Amino acid sequence: MPLDLLMIVGGGLILYLGAEWLVKGSAGLARSFGVKPLVIGLTVIAYGTSAPELSVSASAILEGSSDIVLGNIIGSCIANLGLILGITALIAPPSVDGSLIRREIPILVVSAMTIPLVLGWDSAILWWEAFLMLTCAIAFTVWTLGSAKGDSNSGANNDEDLPSDNDDDSDDDSSSEDSANRLMLIGLTLVGLGALVGGGEIFVRGARSLALALGMSDRLVGLTVVAIGTSLPELAASVVAATRGMSGLAVGNVIGSNIFNIFLVLGAVGLFRPITGSIGTMHIDLMFLIGITILGVLAMRGDRRVSRVEGALLLATYVAFIFISVARNYGWM
Repeated sequence: MPLDLLMIVGGGLILYLGAEWLVKGSAGLARSFGVKPLVIGLTVIAYGTSAPELSVSASAILEGSSDIVLGNIIGSCIANLGLILGITALIAPPSVDGSLIRREIPILVVSAMTIPLVLGWDSAILWWEAFLMLTCAIAFTVWTLGSAKGDSNSGANNDEDLPSDNDDDSDDDSSSEDSANRLMLIGLTLVGLGALVGGGEIFVRGARSLALALGMSDRLVGLTVVAIGTSLPELAASVVAATRGMSGLAVGNVIGSNIFNIFLVLGAVGLFRPITGSIGTMHIDLMFLIGITILGVLAMRGDRRVSRVEGALLLATYVAFIFISVARNYGWM
């Protein structure tokens, strides 16, 4: 028990440091290459912060535990919108880039609908279904980066992101400095990602061991403890980004992580072994997933900020989900 608590505290500290480094490095890269922070959040950071879900789910499916895999992914997606976007909005209400978000919002909704549609068909995610989901993740990444390039070419970047030094004699020196700065920022981003993944893994191991000792089922452990633990990288990165004034990165991280959790993680894991699950036993979990996705979409509509009231509503929905999940596990309802 003391070791479990030590792992939880130590993992949390590593997560915080990793988030600081990741946000600083990735935001610097976005400015350096003239890419919107939202795009970095949708791709680079979303991939990195989804690594814990991939690691935990791969280990679970190799042990034959589809309950933990599905619980982890469904619980993480609910946590991303309810817990992470909710807390981020309460601390520092993030602004939404309507021109780009409108392209990703439909993909977010489709990803949330994918789990009930696939499981409702044959109560399993088979290899060919997993392959299609993985293909969707790759296509989404390529499409997002292509859209970002189009925005850049059409002059979507802020003037502050453009070079301001017009002295031809200093071009070589500036180029060398830019290259060195980019290498440093890339290194900082990679170190931050590594710390997030490592800290998340340590936290999850400690929390999962503690939860199982308290008599939680595999399904509840996946939906709550493991889901929250593997979502901590997203939480740390989003909160730090929002408090640093980089709300586009925070919003992009939440949306990208949900899309990748379903298409990338379930797709990759499903190629190893079929992921089985019954709609009948997960109908409440799936109702919360779709419901909170709709709430998140409404909160992120158009060019505006996600208000503290909307953040409180998202967080309250997540708290209700946790309460109902625990109550069902222990037979209270």
